[in-house]
Amino acid sequence: MSGERIEFPRTRGNLIVISGPSGSGKNSVLARVRQGVPNLTYSVSATTRAPREGELEGVHYFFVKHDEFVSRMEAGDFLETAEFCGNYYGTPRSLVERSLSAGDDVIMDIEIRGADQVRAAMPGAVFIFLVPPSYAELRARIERRGSESPEAVERRLAKAVEEIPAVFRYDYVVMNYDLGQAVDQIRSIILAERARVSRCDCGSFVRRFAPESPN
Repeated sequence: MSGERIEFPRTRGNLIVISGPSGSGKNSVLARVRQGVPNLTYSVSATTRAPREGELEGVHYFFVKHDEFVSRMEAGDFLETAEFCGNYYGTPRSLVERSLSAGDDVIMDIEIRGADQVRAAMPGAVFIFLVPPSYAELRARIERRGSESPEAVERRLAKAVEEIPAVFRYDYVVMNYDLGQAVDQIRSIILAERARVSRCDCGSFVRRFAPESPN
């Protein structure tokens, strides 16, 4: 055996959506998951805000003008959109569709309201809700950042309490108590979803075992 990874033939990839309250560790988990799963494309969002220092076009965001974003939004070019601090954010539909049609999985981390929009547009997507182990641990994580005032910390905690019940709208829930364990669970979910009969090109595989016709 060469050690090469051989996967079942697929006609289309899966869209993996990860959400969770602030402090659940989405960025850390997602970075590790992306390193450990082959044929997994990260969905880069578009935004109308200006690039920050070190941000690259097409890597961190697609930076577009406000009028262009609004025009594309009205044309249905985004799977989901959100407005924050006067700027628009959205997931370009065409880029996601291109990767899925090529048989690659696409993963995105978006807010709960955005996930609801994606669920309506693509009900076959796989939705994972990432949660902290407890309220006390969530508070400790946010406070350890040391970058926000006590009032801001309380606002984040209050929002998390409001968001936790959204778990019932998701397919899977993963508790981020240990980073490595959470990464392994999400990786396992992605690989298991790839093995669903409904998501595989079983017809072409079965035909490989058909006996050859006699001459």
